[in-house]
Amino acid sequence: MMNTMKLPPLESLKTPFYFYDLSVLENTLDELKSIESKFNFHIHYALKANSNNEILERIQKKGFGADCVSGNEIQRALECGFDARNIVFAGVGKTDDEISVALENDILCFNCESIPEIEVINELAGKQKKVAQIALRLNPNIDAYTHKYITTGLEENKFGINAHELNDIIELLKTNVHVKLVGLHFHIGSQIVDLKPYRELCSKVNEYIHFFEQKGIHLSIINVGGGLGINYNEPDSLNNPNFNTYFEIFHNFLELRPGQQLHFELGRSIVANCGSLISRVVYVKKGINTNFIILDAGMTELIRPALYQAFHKLENISSKENDHEIYDVVGPICESSDCFGKAINLPLTKRGDIIAIRSTGAYGEVMASNYNLREKAKSVYSIS
Repeated sequence: MMNTMKLPPLESLKTPFYFYDLSVLENTLDELKSIESKFNFHIHYALKANSNNEILERIQKKGFGADCVSGNEIQRALECGFDARNIVFAGVGKTDDEISVALENDILCFNCESIPEIEVINELAGKQKKVAQIALRLNPNIDAYTHKYITTGLEENKFGINAHELNDIIELLKTNVHVKLVGLHFHIGSQIVDLKPYRELCSKVNEYIHFFEQKGIHLSIINVGGGLGINYNEPDSLNNPNFNTYFEIFHNFLELRPGQQLHFELGRSIVANCGSLISRVVYVKKGINTNFIILDAGMTELIRPALYQAFHKLENISSKENDHEIYDVVGPICESSDCFGKAINLPLTKRGDIIAIRSTGAYGEVMASNYNLREKAKSVYSIS
């Protein structure tokens, strides 16, 4: 159960709001920093998970890099103090303006996803009289056993370069002198809790390292992406996320060459558990076969359940009732998909009760919209 003592007085706050326990974030960052130092890894935080300034500034102060997928994310990272030489730029549809912004700021690396993209980066870098460092995002064709909307490493996905294109790219790089191949990039999906696909990824990466070695191409960066999942069912459980096992897989099974750096791009696993969406019960509606808790938060504040059928733990943090009842917990948006959970066992709930929707630090605030002309929910922080 969430410790309500960490929340400011609720009577002074308009719901819904995003609540961030910064002590949880700090503990996560300290654990990651220890692992990064132990294995000499390089961790980039994926801004797409949460681009809240307070969150970003704390991550930056720990010395982590940034993984960006848009020009605006690059600008936000720079504004929050991230070193441009520790920023990587991914994304399947980088525009000319976004590429130019990245070039102007001399970022570490572009993770390239197609031959046309490499050609455009070469052209734009030439106009700035620069040489852009690039990594090839390769499709290892690995099933990450996650939701179909967030798997990214299969050959039929829109992301990445397939193996049969590599010889053409190697030839292309001989004439495109304003790009320099420095690494390989992989990302097989998101919310991965069965870690066996990462062991398989190591084997594929080893094959690609050998392939380029045979071609006489030295790669200084091996970037294995992120995607480590969390336990949404029990957000307060120990070993959530399972950082130690995750990093040890790569330490034990990747065959890096001398001078090669291993990079990661983690998002959800860093920020998810520090955030909750706090909402107030507007009505309890009696149905024919079920009772509905109608909240003042909806899919405009947290779209994951509607988009991915994702589960988030729901807690009534104000009820003193011992008796429980089964509810469908829904939002106010004029869409049937605006539902946070069906058949949820909660203490007897009444109008005005406070519901905490847990593990919303990732893909909560950052995916919010003003559909139905709703106001954007505020962010509230605690370090107690």
